[in-house]
Amino acid sequence: MDPLLIAASAGMRSRMDSLDMLANNLANAGTSGFKMDRELMGLHAGDQPDVQRQWTDFSQGALEPTSNPLDLGLAGEGFFALNSKAGVTYTRSGAFQLNAAGEITTPDGMTLRNRLDSGRPIRLDPNKDIAVDRDGSISQGGKVVARIEVARAASPQSILQKMGGTYFASTGTGMTSVDTDGPEIKQGVIERSNVPVADSAVRLVSVMRQFEMLQRAASTGAEMNKKATDDIARVNG
Repeated sequence: MDPLLIAASAGMRSRMDSLDMLANNLANAGTSGFKMDRELMGLHAGDQPDVQRQWTDFSQGALEPTSNPLDLGLAGEGFFALNSKAGVTYTRSGAFQLNAAGEITTPDGMTLRNRLDSGRPIRLDPNKDIAVDRDGSISQGGKVVARIEVARAASPQSILQKMGGTYFASTGTGMTSVDTDGPEIKQGVIERSNVPVADSAVRLVSVMRQFEMLQRAASTGAEMNKKATDDIARVNG
């Protein structure tokens, strides 16, 4: 295949990966606790920029006050530990609610783990006020009834894999439950996504233009190859 077509095709595939990633980031800009993906770029054949791999940016999102006592935000490194059908799952999204059994759950039904009860679901009395201390201790009626399990990894990029949305699964044994040295848990706040909307939108437009340019280059290369093939056929004919 013509080197121009090879380079253009590789560049188009790379830009498609970038467009998918940027579109997903922007679609989740309003999702609490969402962590954006970024690219590690390298050079492909013909010195064309190429996406070597994508990685998740776990930087802190802004903490926004709400009036909901079940909205919880983490100030610092760490993740809420959840019980799910897939096992222990992790998230930065603290948009919790109570189910019919009084368990603290995510909107998808995953239960928040109780550090004082071997990771079993936290169960509360829905008729009593809920007070959450900075270390995750939950009190009702002046008595500590549960403690939120928070986990942390030295290098979350190498341990955690996105399951979709704001959820992550551990691919190894590097996640550890933290005690007094964990992040501060703030009640009545929600962590926004860490997606810089304006910058991401500018990047999206730029990548779209690059894709269109490479598409034109591929089309030009195909036309040149066809013309060369036709010319050779006429000469040999």
